[in-house]
Amino acid sequence: MKMKRIQKIEEYIQEHKHVSLNELCTYFNVSKNTIRRDIQYLETEGLLEKVYGGVIAANSQLIPFESRTIENKLQKELIAAKAASLIEENDLIFIDSGTTTSHLLDSVSPAIHFTVLTNNLDIINSAATMTNINLVVVGTTFKRRTRSFVELSEETFLSRYNINKAFMAATGVSIAHGLTNSDPLEYEIKKWISAKTNQLYLLADLTKFDKSTLLTYLELSNIDGLITTNMLPHEYQHFCKQHHIPIYYPLT
Repeated sequence: MKMKRIQKIEEYIQEHKHVSLNELCTYFNVSKNTIRRDIQYLETEGLLEKVYGGVIAANSQLIPFESRTIENKLQKELIAAKAASLIEENDLIFIDSGTTTSHLLDSVSPAIHFTVLTNNLDIINSAATMTNINLVVVGTTFKRRTRSFVELSEETFLSRYNINKAFMAATGVSIAHGLTNSDPLEYEIKKWISAKTNQLYLLADLTKFDKSTLLTYLELSNIDGLITTNMLPHEYQHFCKQHHIPIYYPLT
C-alpha cells in the first residue's frame, strides 16, 4: 500500500506541478507526518523538489510516453532491430513495456516461429497481426501513461512459462542503482521476469544512463547483454567488460 501511495503522490505532483502539503494530506487522506515521509522518499530519488509550503515536480521528471517515443526515435529503432536479431526459432521471449522495446517486432523475420509474452500494448497490437507468433498477454489493468498492462491475475501466472530471453527496458540505468523504474506495479512484473528468464537483455539508448528512479528491479551486473548505441560512456564499457557482459551495437 505504501509504495502504491507514493506512486500516486508522484503522479499527482507531476500532473499538478506545484502542490501544498495540506492539499496532499487532504487528497490522499493521510497525516502530515506520513506525507512528509513520502515526500522525503521522492525527493531522495530526485523526483520532486521541496519549496516553501509544498513541493514541485523536479525538472528531470518523466515526460509523457508519447513524447518519449519521439525522442531519439532512430536510436530506439536501431536498438530494437538489433534485439530482434537475437530471437531464434521456437524461443519463448518476454518483451517489456517501453519506448524502445515497442519497436522490437518491426524487424523480426516472418519465417521465425516463437512465442511472445508481453505487457506492452504496441507489441500486443503488432504480434496480433503476425501469424508466426504465439501471443500471451501479461497484466490485467491498462496503464494509459505508459501504454502497458500491470497487475497479475494471480501470483503464479508467470511461473508457468519457461522464458528463454527477456528484452527489458528501464527508466534509468546506473552502476550504483542498476535498472530502475518509477512504477511499483510495473516493477512487480519486471522483478518476476528478471528472476524467471534464462537470458536478460537490456535495451537502452544513451539518455537512460547515469539516471535512477524510484525502484531498482535488477542490478546491472545481473544482465546477460546490453543493447545500446555507439558512444556508450567509458565507465559502462569498463563495467560490462569487468562483469563479462556482452555489448551489442546495432549497425547504422
